[in-house]
Amino acid sequence: MKKLLLISMSLVLVSFTGQSAKDVGSVKKTTEATEITGVKVGEKAPYFKLKNIDGKEYSFKNIMDGNGNKPKGYIVIFTCNTCPVAKANEQRIIQLHEKYASKGYPVVAIQPNDPDVVPGDSFNAMKTNAKEKGFEFLYLFDDGQEIFPKYGATKTPEVYLVDSNLTVRYHGAIDDNARDEEGVKEKFLENAIMSIEKGQDPKPETTKAVGCGIKTS
Repeated sequence: MKKLLLISMSLVLVSFTGQSAKDVGSVKKTTEATEITGVKVGEKAPYFKLKNIDGKEYSFKNIMDGNGNKPKGYIVIFTCNTCPVAKANEQRIIQLHEKYASKGYPVVAIQPNDPDVVPGDSFNAMKTNAKEKGFEFLYLFDDGQEIFPKYGATKTPEVYLVDSNLTVRYHGAIDDNARDEEGVKEKFLENAIMSIEKGQDPKPETTKAVGCGIKTS
């Protein structure tokens, strides 16, 4: 009798809430996901201290520009080895560093994918890719995937232009054609840098990042 009563109470509870134990777990995951809102333009860029492919750790405190001076800004790009869109942007990222590092805006690339899910994005694979492609910029590993959620990054590649006060000034895509460099008509990131140099706010401040979703376990 007691057993029947308990079963009845359980059925009533499930009917009342409209959720099974499995559903509750799903709701919890959804809630946790929506809580990762990331940083917005005008807010301070989240702090990080990550290992570079040279084995050293870097943060905003010890990153220098192409002349060995404190940067005027930082081109933070979440990217990886394996995403086809990220690959299509590798040369653009190399060119950005070559053009702007000496002007005070070094590229700081961060690899956010979980290598257990994507072996091609392991730390050793990062070192190999950087050597083959001739990366001169920092290529940092978000080991443990703690940094990309703080920024709110969801794609590779995805850009955050950070000024000398560590304020995010632009967020989004490098340009208006992520897949075809020859088809680019508007260079969002470069225009944003030029605006900051003139003491102006970038327009647009945000664009939609186009690329592969960041892989988590």
